[in-house]
Amino acid sequence: MIMQRGRVVIVGAGQAGGWVAKALRDNGYRGPISLIGNESYPPYERPPLSKGILSGEVDTPSTYIWTRDQLEELGIDLRLSVEVERVSCSSKMVSLSSGEAIHYEKLVLATGGAPRALSIPGTDLKNVNMLRDINDAVRIRENINSGKSLVVIGGGWIGLEVAASAKKMGVDVTVIEASDRLCSRAAPSALSDYLIKKHGDNGVEVMLLSNASALTGVDEVSGLKLSNGKTVAAGAVVIGIGITPNTGLAKMAGLEVDDGILVDDFGRTSDRDILAAGDVARHHNPYSGGSVRLESWENAQNQAIAVAEVICGAPRPYNYVPWFWSDQYENNIQVVGFPDDKYQQVVRGSAGSSGSVRFYIENGIVRGAFAIDAGRDIKITKRLIQNSVRVDSNLLSDPESKLQRLIA
Repeated sequence: MIMQRGRVVIVGAGQAGGWVAKALRDNGYRGPISLIGNESYPPYERPPLSKGILSGEVDTPSTYIWTRDQLEELGIDLRLSVEVERVSCSSKMVSLSSGEAIHYEKLVLATGGAPRALSIPGTDLKNVNMLRDINDAVRIRENINSGKSLVVIGGGWIGLEVAASAKKMGVDVTVIEASDRLCSRAAPSALSDYLIKKHGDNGVEVMLLSNASALTGVDEVSGLKLSNGKTVAAGAVVIGIGITPNTGLAKMAGLEVDDGILVDDFGRTSDRDILAAGDVARHHNPYSGGSVRLESWENAQNQAIAVAEVICGAPRPYNYVPWFWSDQYENNIQVVGFPDDKYQQVVRGSAGSSGSVRFYIENGIVRGAFAIDAGRDIKITKRLIQNSVRVDSNLLSDPESKLQRLIA
């Protein structure tokens, strides 16, 4: 059964919000849809920000998922450069910064996240940036195109992609990471080892166990002081220490929040007329054994589609095997499932080389994997995880054996 009349209001016009709107129409929803975003751009993909947009290899319109005209043709009321300031669950109204109030039958919060701030002196100096939107990427490109050396604070995925892009542009790059390895919160140690070698081989200086204490300079940044007293020269700085989910509206509305908006298997919040999707939503994941908040391109798309199906009366549990990729230098890195050092590890191919896959196995069942330039193998591995297929480690490690046969 498809709900035909009530207005659906979507807060957040990024990838998740855009996909909710499009999927509603794809599933036959004919009622009014309002898509509200605080940026000036129509829904766009964020992965190019740290790569093609930053380097200048692609232009802004190429990142758009749909143009304004395409959304207009779908009958979607797109409102940009507008903030939603308040949600009233009792009256089912959202209040906008423009002074307007809109009634909703169903509300979707796809508010994403904001870059986590670094609480040290000097972050207000010129040429100190964080990366979350198109304008940030363009500003960083302008900073480093002038030949300035770049310091990246944070050795996570975004920081490393920025470092790789800048290095390919001929910029001197230093990465500062407080942990004892790169991507420590999101990658197993073998992948961290691969990443530090890859960046070192490309001329990036990586400083582990290093804590930023102050940014120095007069008007413009000129250096980063570390807690050990050392100062690193910096003509430009990018702070990339993760994101904080934008849960402010949800909290004001009285929804349950815990490092994200808590949702059930169908994307519904503690108010059944309000749903959430994308980076901001925390949901139960059967493959992790607990609740997760996933920050990835595929999750933003797939969870948004699942939420739209719920609104259209065709609910299905959102049982998703996480998949993520990162392009750095000439290599494509893909991670699937939940690879963890506590599991048995089996390597296919030469460890850390192009074409290799490292599997993480518990009691004969693959729980996660990462691969270098082996996308086809990762697709098959995702199915192994999804179906809890019991595997033979010898077959996994043999490059001559076809992984496809393990699924048959």
